[in-house]
Amino acid sequence: MVTVAGFRGNLLTVNAMIPKWFSEIRGRVPSGVSVLLGMVPLAVLILLWWMLTHGIPEERVFGPTILPSPTEVIQSLGDLLRSSDQDNRGLLDHIGLSVRRVALGFLLGLAIVLPLGILMGSFGSMRATMAPIVTASGYIPIATLVPLTMSWFGLDEKQKVAFLGLAFGIFLLPMVIKAIDSVPDIYLRTAYTLGASRWLIIRRVLVPVALPEIWHSMRLAFGIGWSYLVLAEVVVKTGGLGDLIDTARRRAMSGRVYLVIVIITLIAWIADLLWGRLGAILFPYRRSQT
Repeated sequence: MVTVAGFRGNLLTVNAMIPKWFSEIRGRVPSGVSVLLGMVPLAVLILLWWMLTHGIPEERVFGPTILPSPTEVIQSLGDLLRSSDQDNRGLLDHIGLSVRRVALGFLLGLAIVLPLGILMGSFGSMRATMAPIVTASGYIPIATLVPLTMSWFGLDEKQKVAFLGLAFGIFLLPMVIKAIDSVPDIYLRTAYTLGASRWLIIRRVLVPVALPEIWHSMRLAFGIGWSYLVLAEVVVKTGGLGDLIDTARRRAMSGRVYLVIVIITLIAWIADLLWGRLGAILFPYRRSQT
């Protein structure tokens, strides 16, 4: 017969065997274990995917035109690598077009938003002047910017870069303002005590202190940009990964659609890792947050 004391003793023994980080609030998981834990939902998702698409098309839960099997998606990679469009562009060419558009759009948005956000975060008068426009822009559906930029810039590369620049700017501007605004007042009071001018405080205090948060905001915005890119390339089809998705959809090549989605996800994930690594080098004191 198991007594209450014995049950409690067994429970304490089990709890002692569980690592502290497993149930601790905000516990820090070891990096190796973190990778393994991150693989668990992916493995479950792939297993569920395989179960739903296993067997001949007539016996599947979902047909291949709706959800192709993992094997069919992988097999479509060879066809995609060997094929080319009417302009003789292959998969790598489409990837290069998409990466170029995202990079140029990001740089355009950053060139406009970064100085504006710094000024709005530094001066209350500037923030009060621009606040109505910034607030209103946050409610603009991003999709509506596509026809607007088409009417302003035509249908060539300028339209896609301009659209991405606007989309990046709308997302990034409030985050830059918040980063500047969150600099503790103690730094400002110390700088004023030492006789620093307003512009010197901006250059030597506000921007350097807020730079890690600005960097993190830039990292998030760059990842979001890939969803905006597909929207631009599907509406105006002049190459790119979004163009590949829409073309494969119209041709009922569902395996290729899912494959391009995976490719976009991998590119965005690798870019995010590079942002994080570079941030850890630039701001080693904030490594846990980058």
